[in-house]
Amino acid sequence: MEVRIEGQNVEVASGSDIATALKAALSGKKFKSVVAVRIGEKEYDLSAPVPEGTQEIEPIFAETPAGTQIIRHSTSHVMALAVKRLFPKALVTIGPSIDTGFYYDFDVETPFTQGDLEKIEAEMARICEARLPFTRREMSKEEAVRHFDELGEKYKVEIIEGIDAPPVSLYKEGEFEDLCRGPHVPHTGFCRDFKLLSVAGAYWRGDSKRKMLQRIYGVAFPKKEELDEYLARQAEALKRDHNKLGRELEFFTTVDTIGQGLPVLLPKGARVIQTLQRWVEDVEQAHDYQLTKTPLFAKREFFKISGHWDHYLDGMFVMGDPDDYTKECFALRPMTCPFQYQVFLNRQRSYRDLPMRLGETSTLFRNEDSGEMHGLIRVRQFTISEGHNIVRPDQLEEEFRDCLELAKYFLGTVGLLDGCTFRFSQWDPANPNNKYEGTAEQWEHAQSTMKQILDDLGVEYTVGIDEAAFYGPKLDIQYHNVFGKEDTLVTIQIDMLLAQRFGMYYIDENGEKALPYILHRTSLGCYERTLAYLIEAYAGALPTWMAPEQVRFLAVTDRANGYCREQAAALRALGFRVTVDDRNEKIGKKIRDAQMEKIPYMLIVGDRDVENGTVSPRHRADGDLGAMPMEQFIALLKGVVDGKEKK
Repeated sequence: MEVRIEGQNVEVASGSDIATALKAALSGKKFKSVVAVRIGEKEYDLSAPVPEGTQEIEPIFAETPAGTQIIRHSTSHVMALAVKRLFPKALVTIGPSIDTGFYYDFDVETPFTQGDLEKIEAEMARICEARLPFTRREMSKEEAVRHFDELGEKYKVEIIEGIDAPPVSLYKEGEFEDLCRGPHVPHTGFCRDFKLLSVAGAYWRGDSKRKMLQRIYGVAFPKKEELDEYLARQAEALKRDHNKLGRELEFFTTVDTIGQGLPVLLPKGARVIQTLQRWVEDVEQAHDYQLTKTPLFAKREFFKISGHWDHYLDGMFVMGDPDDYTKECFALRPMTCPFQYQVFLNRQRSYRDLPMRLGETSTLFRNEDSGEMHGLIRVRQFTISEGHNIVRPDQLEEEFRDCLELAKYFLGTVGLLDGCTFRFSQWDPANPNNKYEGTAEQWEHAQSTMKQILDDLGVEYTVGIDEAAFYGPKLDIQYHNVFGKEDTLVTIQIDMLLAQRFGMYYIDENGEKALPYILHRTSLGCYERTLAYLIEAYAGALPTWMAPEQVRFLAVTDRANGYCREQAAALRALGFRVTVDDRNEKIGKKIRDAQMEKIPYMLIVGDRDVENGTVSPRHRADGDLGAMPMEQFIALLKGVVDGKEKK
């Protein structure tokens, strides 16, 4: 049969393997970089026979994204073989490729150490050097269960028993055989450019009631140069990692006896968040937002009205027995929306009262999975600039635009906007697990309305299916931490359902009852998460206007201490955050300490400065600025702070 490969027509004998067909069409160098192929919608190993009726074979080259993922998945199998050789009693579970590399989960008697990872790496290198072929075979579901049961691999047995469609495919390299759909690279030599990164605990199937496994993370690339570049970026990321740097600079800490996901903000971190919070509230007030303050918890019945009890109970902290209706049961709030609605419901509203813009600095509580906790980015208690715009249908687009522009202003001012992406989060029409409220017609209307708004505003976005809230679609503004993990920073949601649930009618211009739209929105998002991203973006050197300590006086001699304290008090009276280092230390050490603490401005004061009424400013990045009168420095500092400059 005739098959098209890379623009060439090639005659392929019946029963020939894919590799033979490729060799006829590709140069030797090009063929050596092929890891698998795509025929139609399916991917195949090079050792597979060419399917009858094939019209075109699309090579998957190592350096492509698809090829890199195949290399990474194959490398996870190499790692599993190495682990089984070194730890024969280890039980294997799953080992997929992920966006940033790969991992494999193992059930072992003793947790892996850093020394163990080094041994595993060395064994993997030997396996790659041996260029062991990956071979595929199929068997029935029953045969596969017996096979892995005989090996004592109980996790594989559980996986196979949950598979609906036989036959089952297995892949083998060396003496290790794994359950896998494939495809894989031709041999282990393709996996030689790898690095094991870390080990962490992970519950089997993500269920905290199941066995805690050991998850080894790694990364692999088609070329060593790519691996080296990645490792260099990771080294830089480690320097910026807020979970490390934020602790070192004393922005926050965690205490085991308090609990996971419950960080303690130290004075520096608390001051930054206070600064951001006051700024956000002032700007929102200027945009006609009305400030609210609502309870931190409510009765079960309240959350039943909102729908959170039915759709979000697993993510809530419940006080009492949720199933005992003979007693009151309360829950800490995971969001503010149903509480703020009570402001609208306090009296009958007219169309003239809309739009109603409500804002609140809210403390929220969410029962996040323990495996998801990470520094300040993923926590169980957090503070957020949360608000709700209650609008008429004819006001929806303008209000949505204003919400988006406000969010972009805040993110741009703090210096995060350039790193943001936009995701249009939609429902899944299949409605898995009965996740969504409302009819298909309501959802299609809301999503088409939101799409029109986004397109009119020229927003470039990706679409996220099954990422919507249970009551409506949303625009998620996404951000990546230094390690590439993506989280939502700001969200703007169109809610077409909860107003009806709470009976939030207004009287329209015809004197008729009408339902408003509700825009759920945040300005800057979760303050804890924002602080984490700011620490990473600026490597701890936050811009002067938001820095917890803006100015530090450094006295060269003891005689200058009094002058320093006097001038510091004057600066504090003007609203600046100032300290005095009057330790009996050499000035060089004082400067080094201030530099290490990322203090924006150091004011070095010697005897001559005292005599002349001057200071000698030193900026952490720009260095010495030269002696100047105090009034001149105040004007400089005020300009930097008031202008919210990124220095």
